[in-house]
Amino acid sequence: MTSTRHAAIVLAALSLGGCANLERHNSNALSQSDDDGYCQAQGGPQGSAAYTACRKNRDVAATRSDRIERTHRDLAERMLNGQ
Repeated sequence: MTSTRHAAIVLAALSLGGCANLERHNSNALSQSDDDGYCQAQGGPQGSAAYTACRKNRDVAATRSDRIERTHRDLAERMLNGQ
């Protein structure tokens, strides 16, 4: 009886851990404000050449990160489906 209870607790903890991990990738609006603040501090006021270059670099980095995350998610899904 106790081993079944332990198994249920472990399964519940793993399930909740997976949900908590997915939530950190859904903050696009927060990222935009962070990018704006960072680029104003590093490059100057909005509209300056340094600010524009900073925003472009951050957008490219975010796009790469999203692509890597999507590829990883697709691979994991294929592995779970046995493909």
